Amino acid sequence: MGRVKSGEVKDTLLFGLIHDFFKVYLPKQKNSSEHTITAYKYALDNLLDYVVAQKNIGLSAVTFEMIDRKTLAAYLDDVEADGSIVSTRNHRLACIRAFYAYAAKMESAAVIHHGEILKVPLKKSSEPEAIAHMSEAAASAILAQPDTTTARGLRDQFLLLIFYGTGARIAEVLDIRLRDIKLGATPTVTIQRGKGRGVPLSEKAVAHYNNYLGVFHADEPRCSAQHLFYTILHGRKNPMGSTTVRGLMSRYGASAREICGKVPANVYPHLWRHSRAMHLYQRGMDLTLVSQWLGHANLEATLVYAHADTGHKRKAIEAAVPDGSPLKSFVNPARYKVTDDETLKRLYGLR
Repeated sequence: MGRVKSGEVKDTLLFGLIHDFFKVYLPKQKNSSEHTITAYKYALDNLLDYVVAQKNIGLSAVTFEMIDRKTLAAYLDDVEADGSIVSTRNHRLACIRAFYAYAAKMESAAVIHHGEILKVPLKKSSEPEAIAHMSEAAASAILAQPDTTTARGLRDQFLLLIFYGTGARIAEVLDIRLRDIKLGATPTVTIQRGKGRGVPLSEKAVAHYNNYLGVFHADEPRCSAQHLFYTILHGRKNPMGSTTVRGLMSRYGASAREICGKVPANVYPHLWRHSRAMHLYQRGMDLTLVSQWLGHANLEATLVYAHADTGHKRKAIEAAVPDGSPLKSFVNPARYKVTDDETLKRLYGLR
């Protein structure tokens, strides 16, 4: 920990481990996604802010000893009191536990602090939490927004169809290569991330895929390792980024909302996954099949769709598969003063 001067922070062990966790371990050794690292940063940063506020001290004065099980439990209660659901509380705890587990592996002096954190249990929700999802009408309205007479519109509609048709996570979709799509008697796309799984493609998706290939991969063999979705920067193909995906979903969601009031205010990648899973369940697909389709490690993770469903089960049984079914202002620009705490956060990887 030679990079940390004792005069900068009171607990050099704590802040040195925070630095290495975010700057070395997660990005370089574990190859964690940007989304995962951001979630861990937010949880630990939020906890440190809580300790600073409760003890009326500066960030540099925070020590391992100050974060005991009572402090952590009080922080998590505060998270819930601020309007968060139980799963958010548990996610924060899981992120904090991950840092402490790393700290205990790296430094024997941190083992006792890890043990203290483990005394705070995950909280069981008394009632199933609602799953955000779109109606089929809303999904259909968004899918109709891209102008498919243009190359970009053709790409965007096919991208949205892949999100809805496969229920894949954003990292999984952006990692699809041309070689992962097999057009045989039963067309499939192989989702390589995680344990890997094959997801069937509909005839409609296959037709869109062929049109998309003709424009964006005309000279590429179908066994190519080239990413299915890409952007061009300085004349070179680069894998499409999550910012591009979130931006186009937000734009098409806004335009679709003008003609369909059922389109939610916030349209984001994971919403398509939840929506497709809910639609399949509402149409009568067995939960075990939904679980396999989503790539869940266990059935329990899929039960939330059954809990979230209400009268839809009855409608699905009665209607079976009906014919013709459709598939914040500006950030406050006020100036702010960069504090010493903010500088410390940037120095140790929390920003």
